[in-house]
Amino acid sequence: MIYPNLLLGFLRVGCFSFGGAYGAIPLIRDIVLSYGWLSDEELTYMIAVSESTPGPIMVNLATYIGSSQAGLSGAVLATLAVVLPSFLVILLITAVLKTLLKNRYLQAALGAVKPCMAGIILATGLYMTLGNCFSLSGAAAVHWRDVLITVLLAAVLIMGKSLLPRPVSPVKLILAAAFLGMVVYGI
Repeated sequence: MIYPNLLLGFLRVGCFSFGGAYGAIPLIRDIVLSYGWLSDEELTYMIAVSESTPGPIMVNLATYIGSSQAGLSGAVLATLAVVLPSFLVILLITAVLKTLLKNRYLQAALGAVKPCMAGIILATGLYMTLGNCFSLSGAAAVHWRDVLITVLLAAVLIMGKSLLPRPVSPVKLILAAAFLGMVVYGI
């Protein structure tokens, strides 16, 4: 019974996540939690791991979740399910690209989707940040080590933008986050 759930769940992610992996995280979260495949905390950790490993976040998450639920065959099925809709859409768009890009209605629709995706990505980032720094369920608690790491990374990002000629590289921020995590939580 797990295979149809993996197939349908990740086909939904592949079909309805528009705007990249960060736009897909709320949908992945909803599906994973509704099936009980991971807890909210486990999913947050896996998102962090998926961000820091090579490859698209959606594919990494689908592969891990499929593997954890049904082994190698589950990993292959979930991965194929999440990439199949995009693959088919790209094939279709490539076939009719020249005429589609000239269509003013399509241009208007794509222009309207951009701010929506920015809002979804911002909301996801805020939810994950607040969820890691503060206990959002049960007794109110502040996770001071997480707050410290978040504040230090925000300071590096803000000071880097104002003091350096170029913004701080995302790779450097990921490495800084890993280093701060090791220092704050102990190696």
